Amino acid sequence: MLQRIQTVYLLITSACAGVLPHYLSLWGGSTDEFAFESIEYYVLFLASALLALISIFLFKSRQTQFVLGRLNIILNLILLGLFVYRLLTVSGETANSEKGIGLLLPILSIVLLVLANKAIKKDEALVKSVDRLR
Repeated sequence: MLQRIQTVYLLITSACAGVLPHYLSLWGGSTDEFAFESIEYYVLFLASALLALISIFLFKSRQTQFVLGRLNIILNLILLGLFVYRLLTVSGETANSEKGIGLLLPILSIVLLVLANKAIKKDEALVKSVDRLR
């Protein structure tokens, strides 16, 4: 069923990872750098958006949906780790030393994915409790 709350969370996550990196800069300074200018960031954002979209349409298999949510959380943690690595290796006086709002996108995605997984787990518990009554 597509009208569940985890569908909304996953849809916002896919928009957060698929659309917003094109409009929000990752690194500021004299020239803004977006996610699509660096291939590794772009691929990770795109993979996160695709996993969220695939997870939406696997609503009949809640266990698979939950596993894909966990995999997407790990993917966003890797993306966040790459951002932190870049922040620590770039010297403080370069043109790309300012941080953009796009660096918060993986954190927002992780929060939304945790909420979606919590709702999926709740649905699974509800189905198990109904099966016990039969």
